Amino acid sequence: MSTRRALLRLAGAAPLAALAIPGVRAQPSEGRDILDRVEKLLWGSTVQGEYEMTIATPRWQRTLGLRLWMDRPRRSFVRILSPAKEAGIGSLRIGTEMWNYLPNVERIVKIPPSMMLQPWMGSDFTNDDLVKESSILDDYTHKVIATVRLDGETVVQVEAVPKPDAAVVWGRIIYWVRRADAMPLKQEFFSERGERVRVLTFSDVRQVGGRILPTRWEMRPDAKPGNSTTVVLKNAVFDRPVHDEIFSQRNLQKR
Repeated sequence: MSTRRALLRLAGAAPLAALAIPGVRAQPSEGRDILDRVEKLLWGSTVQGEYEMTIATPRWQRTLGLRLWMDRPRRSFVRILSPAKEAGIGSLRIGTEMWNYLPNVERIVKIPPSMMLQPWMGSDFTNDDLVKESSILDDYTHKVIATVRLDGETVVQVEAVPKPDAAVVWGRIIYWVRRADAMPLKQEFFSERGERVRVLTFSDVRQVGGRILPTRWEMRPDAKPGNSTTVVLKNAVFDRPVHDEIFSQRNLQKR
């Protein structure tokens, strides 16, 4: 892989039928509390896990094996394990700064804020998605906009709107969350003009790392029919301390 191509890839690198329930008033903090429960379910205070990412278009498909370490909310690290030609590529985020490492050219590339919302490794997830630079809890305000019934379950729709000074691109994000257990079902991402841009759905709920959570996450961009990126959680350990050395540029350069 050429240096230019590698840099470009890295730096660039089902609606649900529902019946609204009238007359339900949410407390002002309820939306934030629900999303806090979702974040804790998916990530814990820390997570160390192995994931499989499959990127599919109408013309091609490829799968990446990933290893993720996250110490919420400040630090995260992603390493590509497979295939062999991309193994060793890594992404490190500390605070608001992010770096990618290209082992083929032994080079660390700092990702500017303007590139955080570019595709990561040609997928439908962004740099920001992979390292969670923006915080849904800190960078957005939240409110419950509807309560619906789906398959006999009560589901809440929580709207997240960015704060005026937040460096985020989305005009709003709508979460669909099962009230009983804070199980996320879907996220809809909208532009500042109010147009829906992409949808992330959650499925295959099972036990991993001592908790019940969705293990299959599928992102589909509305403007690219036939394109999708699916992330499958293979195994994970939650809420266990992660050594500081993981979140270092020295570790980033290790193969």
